[in-house]
Amino acid sequence: METDKKTTIDMIRHGEPVGGKRYRGQIDDPLSDNGWQQMRQTVANHKPWDSIVSSTLSRCAAFAKELSHRHNIPLQLDERFKEKAWGEWEGKTPAELNEHDPFTVTRYLQDPLNNLPHGAEPITDFQKRVLDGWQQLITLHQHKHVLLVGHAGVIRVIISHVLHIPVEHMFRIQVANASVTRLDIQHLDSGLFPRLIFHCGRL
Repeated sequence: METDKKTTIDMIRHGEPVGGKRYRGQIDDPLSDNGWQQMRQTVANHKPWDSIVSSTLSRCAAFAKELSHRHNIPLQLDERFKEKAWGEWEGKTPAELNEHDPFTVTRYLQDPLNNLPHGAEPITDFQKRVLDGWQQLITLHQHKHVLLVGHAGVIRVIISHVLHIPVEHMFRIQVANASVTRLDIQHLDSGLFPRLIFHCGRL
């Protein structure tokens, strides 16, 4: 028998970190004052969540801890939801990367399977890591409403997965700072049926 029970997962990207826009990856820069303001404005006084799950990096975890404490919502920090490691690109701005070759970044974004920066995490490894965390999140929080505080790359991987978009096309999905994406996952006898409810919005 089919049921209409569902799991709702809101994914929010962190706000602006100290140092502004750059390929930050796993460098643990905190949120800037503007980044804190962005996150607080997006969430405001909403508190519909049964649980919060967050990347361990401080630009996500610090806000997740504040929200958890303010509303007494259980929090889990999960290393699998850390941003993609960018290798030699970490900490550099797009302008710096394109200084000697104006198409360096474009080549990667168009074909990340064949233009991996030196020392970077392969996109398929990143996908596997994130989806391992995603599958466990769905299992542990079935029929609940969960907030995942994460990174642009993490959100792109998850959206690509649920919409059956090849992971090498994930950079076609824009994810703004402090924006919210909502997914509903129906638990049917025939399996899981995920749906994208809205993307890059606000609560």
